[in-house]
Parts: sequence; structure tokens; C-alpha cells
Amino acid sequence: MIWIKKNYIGILLSFLLALVASKLGSIYPVIGGPVFGIVLGIIINNTIGKPKSTESGIRFTSKKVLQWAIIVLGASLNLNQIYKTGLDSLSVTIITLLVAFFTAYFVGNLMGIPYKLKSLIGVGTAICGGSAIAAISPIIEADDMEVAYSISTIFLFNIIAVLIFPPLGHILGFDDKAFGLWAGTAINDTSSVVAAGYAYSNAAGAYATIVKLTRTTMIIPISIIFAIITSIKKKKESKENQSVNYSFKKIFPWFILWFLVASLLNSIGVFNKQSLIYIHIIGKFMIVMALSAVGLSTDFKKLLKTGIKPLLLGLIVWFAVALSSVIVQKF
Repeated sequence: MIWIKKNYIGILLSFLLALVASKLGSIYPVIGGPVFGIVLGIIINNTIGKPKSTESGIRFTSKKVLQWAIIVLGASLNLNQIYKTGLDSLSVTIITLLVAFFTAYFVGNLMGIPYKLKSLIGVGTAICGGSAIAAISPIIEADDMEVAYSISTIFLFNIIAVLIFPPLGHILGFDDKAFGLWAGTAINDTSSVVAAGYAYSNAAGAYATIVKLTRTTMIIPISIIFAIITSIKKKKESKENQSVNYSFKKIFPWFILWFLVASLLNSIGVFNKQSLIYIHIIGKFMIVMALSAVGLSTDFKKLLKTGIKPLLLGLIVWFAVALSSVIVQKF
């Protein structure tokens, strides 16, 4: 296969780096493998550098493997279970999604943050951190620097959430279900939701996990919405500039359909429990591998030039989501 011959050195480098990042992630689960992958990749790329022969493979891993990872992770979702438990949390989920996107775009515009970066921060906060950013980035054609910055921003507030949510939940007088709903809708990454939920209680942890999985399914409609928005932008560009090729077929996120197919297969019982354990492990490792490649493509100087504004936007969006979740529950 030609693509393997052309890309195998870069794929292998990303794979080896992902092994190290995954090991570190298992030792420090609050940080997690994906963040270690990005950080290690950035350090390598901006110190010793990477061989020129790895560039095409690293590009392939950061784009294609990222999409395949989303499909594999889809197989770990059981839509029947999500439907039964998720109905309780649906109103809170929808409202926090709307709050996240409205805040990201409104405040992002005031700050002068570019469309792609505020979109990634918005979707990462609204849905499920790194996985949502991974799903949206190829649709809006975000570059590796924007992906790295947005994931780093989301990660920072995940760490803060794990530390402050359980004591805040007790101060607010939440029962197990209320805290589970709050953590599941207001914390970004799945591992952080699980950590905060089970720190509160076993019941809160179990409920928070299901709420979080309900949020994850929002990747499907949100990806399609972004595909339509990108399509409209491309169509407008093609009318203004004849050299711009417009094709909705090329823009449409076909991998999201395969994500849905994988979820449906799990929901009808195609995969047994043992298979699902391996599928989840493989999917998570592929995410780490792809994000290691993103780190290996990231120029730290360009990252610094982006400044503190996107980080501040991430804080504002995260605060707005956490607050709206509490308000919706109270009323």
C-alpha cells in the first residue's frame, strides 16, 4: 500500500511517542495520555526537532488516525443506555451546549479571537474536550497549532474542575444525582468527569459518567452543523474566487456517520464485554497517537504568539457552562 510506504516513519514515531505518553497518563490519570502526547510532541519538535522523512506520516496521523480514533470510540457508546438515562439530563445538556457556543462566539468576537480557535474552545467545553476537538478540527480545517492550543486550554480547566467541583458540590448541598448531573454537563473530559464524580460518591460517579456519554453523542449533530457552516463559507468563497473548489461531499464529515454506525453496532449487542474493553483501549490509544502527532507539528513560538486571550476565553466559557448547569437544575 502506497500510503503506508510514504508515511510509515512518521506513523511509527507518533506510535512510539504515544506509548510513552499513555504510560505517563496511566501513572498520572488526572493529566491523561492525550495531554502528555501533545506536550512531549511540542518539546521534541521545538528542541531536537524531527527528521524530514517523518513529516508526511505525522501529518497523516494527526488527520486520518484522529478520525479513525473517533470511529473506534463510537463503538464504546451504547445508545440504548444513553437514551434511558440521558433523557433526565437532556434539557441541561442542550442548554449548556447553547450557553457554551453563544459565550464562545460572543466573547470570542469581543476579544478578536479567530473563528476556528473559538469554535474549538467552544466545542471542547460544550461536548467532551479532546474527542470533540478531534472530531471538529478536520471539518473546519483547523491547523495543528489551533488544535494544540484549544486542547491545552480545555485540559487546564479539567484539572481545576477535578479539584474544586467535589467541595463546591457539598457547599451547594447537591445530592448524588444533582452532583452527577452537574459534573457530567460542566466538566469537559470523560476521565475528569469520572474522577470528580467518584470523588463525590459512587452513585454520583456512575450518574455523571452516563450524563457525560449523553453529551458525547452531541458530536454527531454538532459535526453536521459545522459541516453545513463550512459548506456555506466555501460556497461563498467559490463564488467570489473561481480558483476555490467547492464540494459539500468533500467537506461532509463521513467519519461521523461511521462513528454512529459503530455506536449502533454496540447498541444491538454485536460486541461482547471483553471486546468493548479492547475497543475502548485501542480508541483511547489512537487519540493519544494522533495528538502526539499534533504536538510534533506544533511550533511553540507560534503558540506563544497566540497570547493569553484564548485561555481567558476558555475560562469564561467554562464558568458560563458550570453556572448555567447549576441554574437550570435549581429552576
